[in-house]
Amino acid sequence: MSHMGYRSLMAVDRDQVLRDAASLLTRKATATMDEVARAAGISRATLHRHFAGRDALVLALEALGIAECEAALNAARLDDGAATDAVRRLVREIEPAAGLIAFLYTENQLFEGEEQNEGWARIDAALAELFRRGQESGEFRIDLTPAWLTEALYGLIGAGAWAVTEGRVARNDFTHMIVELLLGGAVRREEP
Repeated sequence: MSHMGYRSLMAVDRDQVLRDAASLLTRKATATMDEVARAAGISRATLHRHFAGRDALVLALEALGIAECEAALNAARLDDGAATDAVRRLVREIEPAAGLIAFLYTENQLFEGEEQNEGWARIDAALAELFRRGQESGEFRIDLTPAWLTEALYGLIGAGAWAVTEGRVARNDFTHMIVELLLGGAVRREEP
């Protein structure tokens, strides 16, 4: 038996199909369902049995992304220790989902209309609270709002995911690059 047909003999792992779809869609947001099926190593018919169309696929990706973000928030223990340390832990914990977050951050269908997934509000609130705590403790600048710092973090995570995917940044540098730019900025400072 060849290994090529092995995946078709196994039960399809829905989360793995979603991860394969996210990986492709991060690189090619306009990918067709045929291309998504190929990337996942399944037939288009199998893909359609799980997701009736692109909208259903994107909503499933959103649910997975929210679950992975919330798991990263919990693992990072945002309330423990210094806020700067919590940001470092969070970026490290969220790295495996960075490509998915990059795709979702730019997927307009998720943010149009009145019915946005409440998961985003929970995540935004947790991040804003972390930045607010850092401001109150004197760790973070107070001229940048917690909402803006939250958006900046999302943007840097997305940019980091794309840079790693394209080979412009080493995977091992993902956390360092994001945290140092977010917390330290790009201004060169003289060492005392």
